[in-house]
Amino acid sequence: MSRLLELHPKNPQLRLIRQAVDAVRQGGVIVYPTDSCYALGCALGDKGAMERIARLRQIDKDHNFTLVCRDLSELARHARVDNWQYRLLKSCTPGPYTFILEATREVPRRLQNPKRRTIGIRVPDHAVPLLLLEELGEPLMSSTLTLPGDEYPMTDAAEIHERLGHQVELVLDGGNCGLEPTTVVDLAGSAPVVIRVGRGDVAALGAVTS
Repeated sequence: MSRLLELHPKNPQLRLIRQAVDAVRQGGVIVYPTDSCYALGCALGDKGAMERIARLRQIDKDHNFTLVCRDLSELARHARVDNWQYRLLKSCTPGPYTFILEATREVPRRLQNPKRRTIGIRVPDHAVPLLLLEELGEPLMSSTLTLPGDEYPMTDAAEIHERLGHQVELVLDGGNCGLEPTTVVDLAGSAPVVIRVGRGDVAALGAVTS
């Protein structure tokens, strides 16, 4: 049975965050809050944990995982960023956006889009994942917590723990995160294109909608 840890959403307890970091480093899958929805996370490049998330969500091999980063400098180690892209990223991060960018060699090939060699990357505006990422020292491989048959992502940590207690190592309770996922923006071309309209303000992007 997994553990349910209650964290302060603004000032998360470091000792609890470190328990989550230990779980990730030991190959575990965790549930954590973000500025849009709850998400599933595991260590970057951990194939076994990634496969567990895929089975839990019943997603196929073409599903795009997201690298959740603590800041733009970490993001830039895993994605190629030109000046115009950097200016847009700087204005919108941290925030509820997922950006599709060309991946660098730091990103395992199985995490990249097989045709475009791109990766989804985001920097959340939430104290819990930011402290978690700071302590972990690398991005989290992540996927929105929407379970098979559910129309919307789960929002209540106690319910998440009840349903997934035997399938994840830890559930971090950071309060209600809402139902709206991130806005997804493709920056891999010559101009930004909005792939999915979500919680992030589209007007701030100066982008077109696909």
